Amino acid sequence: MSDNNEKPILNRVAQSKLITFNLEDYYPKGERIAIDISGWLYDGLILREKEFRAMVAAYDWSKFQDHYVALYCATDAIVPGWAFMLLATKLQPYAKKVIQGSLEEMEALLYQSILENLDVSEFKDKPVIIKGCSKKPVPPNAYLLAIERLQPVVKSLMYGEACSSVPLFKKNNLG
Repeated sequence: MSDNNEKPILNRVAQSKLITFNLEDYYPKGERIAIDISGWLYDGLILREKEFRAMVAAYDWSKFQDHYVALYCATDAIVPGWAFMLLATKLQPYAKKVIQGSLEEMEALLYQSILENLDVSEFKDKPVIIKGCSKKPVPPNAYLLAIERLQPVVKSLMYGEACSSVPLFKKNNLG
């Protein structure tokens, strides 16, 4: 027996004015690579300038075309700053970005630059949910940077998915 008073099931999530802010949408395309320079040091610890410069000059830097490159030293060597700068001069014509540090630091710097320059006007006075799960390596700090950029303009901020979100911020409408 069917009840004629049954109401259709409404998808309130689909009907809401909630805007999803997905940090993955801003993930820069390009291969990431970390280069350990300890292999170019004598015994992995001592930078001999003449030999180091010779290895740098002989290296094929073009293979890093359109890559994001993180330069680091895996040993406890004391590496002068100019050594990383020299490598950066060789990478500059090819790489999209070169940093001294880890790939995690690279991701954090990329997101910082992107979010600092992001036009957030489309989110003005709107309820926004910052999507939680990601398949790409979105650094934890990117979520905090997103809050920093969005909070001044949005009506409200949530985190997670529309069906199970955590409220974070709601603008006080009291003047």
